Amino acid sequence: MPNTLEGNTVVLTGTTKPTTILTKIKSLGGEAIFCPLIETKETILLDDDKQLQQARIVDWLIFTSQNGVKAFCNKMKRHHLTPSHFNGKVAAVGTKTATCLEQNGFHVSFMPTVFSADVFVKEFPAIAGDEPNCLFIKGNRAKDTLKRGLAFDVKEWTVYDTHENLSYVQSLIELVQKKAKLILIFASPSAVDVFAKYVAPTIGWDKATIAAIGHITAARLAYYGAEVTYKPKVYTMEAVIEEIQRKKEINHERS
Repeated sequence: MPNTLEGNTVVLTGTTKPTTILTKIKSLGGEAIFCPLIETKETILLDDDKQLQQARIVDWLIFTSQNGVKAFCNKMKRHHLTPSHFNGKVAAVGTKTATCLEQNGFHVSFMPTVFSADVFVKEFPAIAGDEPNCLFIKGNRAKDTLKRGLAFDVKEWTVYDTHENLSYVQSLIELVQKKAKLILIFASPSAVDVFAKYVAPTIGWDKATIAAIGHITAARLAYYGAEVTYKPKVYTMEAVIEEIQRKKEINHERS
């Protein structure tokens, strides 16, 4: 069904504008709107050079987001380094993170079967080696899952900060009030928190259908009492659109 999303408005609330996903939604007959509720900014500190030198000699560099990759690569280029200067292997959580690394010249040696940090800590030790020296490249809101869940020492380097983006809050409130068939896609607990703090008090959670990418995001939505209709097994934006499309087709056939 080429027009599975006809009459639906799909709102994406993440940090990065996913052009291919917006195009996909439109190709399915839906209206696609980008309303980022969070934004990220690289953290630049005086010890960045020292941190980069440490990163060059660790056994593993670990990345769990595209934002971490981009900030790390910005620092790397600013200090005239290339991927060839780094001796260790690279682990990534998620295909988007892995693709971003490869686009910047890194080879990804490990990625968990489910794109989640708690699955990473279960699967990574089997291939990490004996007492590996690891550096987790992260944002300021990253949870301590890796540090707590891995038996060996994991050093951390915060390379970007996540902030609330309130510039879209009013337009999002108006969208929810106006659109009859609205689907909100959340890709992180941080975006859920912003919605809960600034949008939900005005319009609640039940005026739109909700999609979650990842069980951590879904759990955060459940914390606020929101019902999640779409939660794909694969934690990607592509998968959530496919899940929406699949359920829409099933409902159409039943009707």
